Amino acid sequence: MTAQVEFACPDHPDARACPDKLVVFSGSTDEYGLLIHDGEDGYATSSITIAFCPWCGSQLPLSKRASLLD
Repeated sequence: MTAQVEFACPDHPDARACPDKLVVFSGSTDEYGLLIHDGEDGYATSSITIAFCPWCGSQLPLSKRASLLD
């Protein structure tokens, strides 16, 4: 999971433009997400939050989003 979050493509300076970049992490909310490459030329315009690692099935940290809204 860490390798995917830290993945840097030498061909795409913007990670969201790289088709090999699959996972993003938001430090402010502690959320992991799968990128959705649905934009022009496969650019990732959004992501879907995940609660479990797609490779090993481990539960990911709980989101802090609700506590930020209080």
